[in-house]
Amino acid sequence: MVSSGSRDDDFTAFVLARSGRLVHFARMLCGDPGLAEDLVQGALEKAYLRWERIELADPFAYVRQAVVNQHLSWVRRRPWRERPSGAAAELDLLFLDNPVADRTGEVEGRVSVGAALETLSRRERAIVVLRYVEDLTERETAAVLGIALGTVKSANARALDKLRAVPELSGVAR
Repeated sequence: MVSSGSRDDDFTAFVLARSGRLVHFARMLCGDPGLAEDLVQGALEKAYLRWERIELADPFAYVRQAVVNQHLSWVRRRPWRERPSGAAAELDLLFLDNPVADRTGEVEGRVSVGAALETLSRRERAIVVLRYVEDLTERETAAVLGIALGTVKSANARALDKLRAVPELSGVAR
């Protein structure tokens, strides 16, 4: 990213361009729309403080890594925290792209995928989201999570086996 103005202008342009994707990533990672926004907000706060150092590298990768780290840290520290259940927690954010279109089939598919992802462990879910939503390689996923490549491969295989066993996903477009 080439600097085109002041720090604030460059950071604002980054946030406007990439925050939607970051929130989507975080929502897939944690399954909670409110927590996803909080994770992205915290990651962007950290990025802003270090913006001069990271803007010339890959700011999206930096913020995505911060989201993953905060998510894993949040889950470890607050296992007692309330978690929304059921599909209602997801419905208000499913129509962001086109609020007028009838997307009933997409809603059902997204709810099914979200429910299936909730059956995975934190690590399995993070791996699946990084691999298939963020389209990272196994090696990149291992680097983001700070785990061994073999761990990514085995956890990914277990997660995919679990997801294939969910009957509701048989009709969801892949």
